[in-house]
Amino acid sequence: MVATAPTQVMQGIVVPASSVNPPEFFKRTRRLTFPFATGKAFAGLGNTDTISLLQTGIIAGIVIRLTGSIVVTLGGGTCATTGRWPYDLAKRVRLSANGQSNLINCSGWKLRARDMMALENMTDHGVAQSISNATVNTGSLALASDTWGVGQLQTGIAGAPTTFPFDFQLYVPVAFDRKNLTGAIFAQTASTDLALAIDWANSTDLFALTGAATAVVSCNITAEAIAFSIPEVNGQIVVPDLSVFHGLIENRVVPGGTGDLETKLVGQGVGRQLMRLYWQTWNGAIGVAAPLALTDTNYGQCLWRFGGNDTPEQYPGARSLRQQQERIFGSDLGGAQGFGVFDFATESAFRDSVDEGAATELRFLVNYNSGLTLTNPSLEYVQETLFSGATGA
Repeated sequence: MVATAPTQVMQGIVVPASSVNPPEFFKRTRRLTFPFATGKAFAGLGNTDTISLLQTGIIAGIVIRLTGSIVVTLGGGTCATTGRWPYDLAKRVRLSANGQSNLINCSGWKLRARDMMALENMTDHGVAQSISNATVNTGSLALASDTWGVGQLQTGIAGAPTTFPFDFQLYVPVAFDRKNLTGAIFAQTASTDLALAIDWANSTDLFALTGAATAVVSCNITAEAIAFSIPEVNGQIVVPDLSVFHGLIENRVVPGGTGDLETKLVGQGVGRQLMRLYWQTWNGAIGVAAPLALTDTNYGQCLWRFGGNDTPEQYPGARSLRQQQERIFGSDLGGAQGFGVFDFATESAFRDSVDEGAATELRFLVNYNSGLTLTNPSLEYVQETLFSGATGA
C-alpha cells in the first residue's frame, strides 16, 4: 500500500499539510503587482461590473483605479453634487472567494475610511478639497493625487456643457494586513473562484439636478492585484497560515428619531474576531443628505457593549471619540465625513480584538441629541472581522 501524504483544507482549498510553513514562505516569497483589468469601460450608472481575478499567487489586496469625466449640461436647470460624490460612485464593492460570498461588501467611502485607519502613514492633512463650496484641508479623506473633478456637496456647477475629469483609487483589503497576510486568499489553483463586483451608484445618488440639466458620467476601470508568489522548497510549495478569511461588511439601519439608537451587530458568532466597527449617519433631504459630523451638538454618548450590559468603552460625547480617532489615525475621520470608529486592531489586535464567541450579543449605541433635526436619516455601519475558513485534515 502506498502511503498518502496528509493534506489540510484551508479556505476550502486542499494543500499538503507539510506545506504550511510561514517562516519559510516569508523568507522566499516575492511581492507581485499585476493588472487584471486595464481601461475597461464601466457598465454605467445603476449597473454592475463583474471582473474575474487571475488565479495567481496569494492575493493580499486589489487596487481599483477609476478615471473618467462628468459632462454637465444645464439647459436652464441647475446641477449639484451630493455627499456621496466621489467615492460612492462605487456604491458597493463586493468580493467573493472559494465559496465565501461577499467577503468584502461595502461602499467606496467605507473603503477609503478603512484605508485611513489601517495604513499608518496615510493622511489627508494639508490636502485641499472642496466640500459644500468651501475649501477644507483635512477631514476630506482625499489624497493629494486624487482628482475629484467637482467638489462634494458642491452647488452651482457650471455646464455649457462643461467637462470635469476625475481620477482616484479605491483599495480592497483582501488580507487584513499585508505584513502577515492574515486573511489573504490562496489563488493559485484551478479550484479557486475569485470574483470582484462593483455596483455603480444611480445618478440620483450622486447628483441633484433641476430642470433640463444633465450630468453624464463616463468611467474606465483599471484593477491591479497585490499578490505574493508561492515559493517551492525541495519540489513542494510553502504557504503561510491561511486558516482565516477577512471580512468587511456594511449594513444599514434607520433611526426612529432622536435619543438612543442601539444596534445589534448582524452575523456574529463563534469563530469570529471583531477587529473594527465604524459608522456614518447620513441626514438630510434627498440630494443634500450629508454625513453627520461627530460633534457634541449632534451626538450624545457613543458606546459598545455585549452580554447583559457589559460596556467596555463609553464616550459621554462624540467630540472626545473624534479627537481620539484623529490621534490614532492621523485624519479627522469624524469631521466632514462623520465617521465614528471603535478600533480594536491598530494599537494591539492581539490584546484588543473582540472574540465574538466570548463576548456575545455585541451591539453599539449612539445617542442623537434632542435638538437635532433628523430628515431621512440612515446609520451605515461596517464590521471588520476575521473568521475561520473551511479547515481540516
